[in-house]
Amino acid sequence: MKVLLAHTPEMRRNYYGARSLSGLQAIAEVILHEGDQPLDSASLVRAAKDADIIVADRMTEGRGEIFAQLPDLRAFVRCAVDIRNVNVDAASQAGVLVTRAGPGFVQAVAELALGFMVDLSRGVSRTTADYQAGRKVEARMGRQLAGSRIGIIGYGSIGRYLAEIAKVLRMDVLVSDPFATVGDSAIRQVGLDELLSASDYVVCLAIANEQTENLIGDTALARMQKHAVFINLSRGNLVDEAALARALREGRIAGAAMDVGRAPDQMPTPELAALPNVIATPHVGGLTPQAIEYQSLETVRQVEAIIKGEIPPGAVNADCWTRRP
Repeated sequence: MKVLLAHTPEMRRNYYGARSLSGLQAIAEVILHEGDQPLDSASLVRAAKDADIIVADRMTEGRGEIFAQLPDLRAFVRCAVDIRNVNVDAASQAGVLVTRAGPGFVQAVAELALGFMVDLSRGVSRTTADYQAGRKVEARMGRQLAGSRIGIIGYGSIGRYLAEIAKVLRMDVLVSDPFATVGDSAIRQVGLDELLSASDYVVCLAIANEQTENLIGDTALARMQKHAVFINLSRGNLVDEAALARALREGRIAGAAMDVGRAPDQMPTPELAALPNVIATPHVGGLTPQAIEYQSLETVRQVEAIIKGEIPPGAVNADCWTRRP
């Protein structure tokens, strides 16, 4: 079996790793993408013309036209949870299996949320930048996490883990998620409006879909307290960035931190990231060795199962998989 690993060399170093690559090479003939740019549809078809399986990074799109042009392709394995840029319907019609990786980044993303809260509260990035630039540093009163209230939008794996951390830090925890039930008496489940108006820290961890598009806009931001901060670690699609920029410029909220945005590859938008009361990181919430290896090793196990003709965990269209080995 031949496997195309679609990651660029940089993406392989950061998001796949030597151990996973060795594991993949032990079970299949691996074709490596050596270009610096992600493969577009045409170049993906050329690169995968002899491949039975594509292992794709989050930047490699699985557009509908590629599946008909790759008659020998058996599976499209995504080394990420998000498969919104994979046309699963087209893959299913062609009999190609699509898989996704599990969320191995729960702890890493929750820890980044904690770092954002400390930074926004104590001005760590701001004062460091002032010192490094030789500017006079202004000492400002900070806020401690203990005794403060965190509002978590979305009670999935990351939201639950972050809530546990917040409890240990003696924070008051609010959660808003109409699709989840909170069974912990130490956590108060409320509607979104109440969460926004009552929280000192609003952390967005909701799923990105059509229903949550621009969930945080003018109306939502207007409900937040002036001293409160907004943190987005989900997807840029949940935020109306123009509304957030207005709220930040006008001082209607104290600050924001984001690891995602509407720039390419879900990066924070540069114009928003440039605001002085914003902390922005380049979509690195899950970029730790433990988190990355969790997902990349999972793709190795998936490929191994596919080669055997078995349906691996993470398959999203197993009923339509007709191109089995």
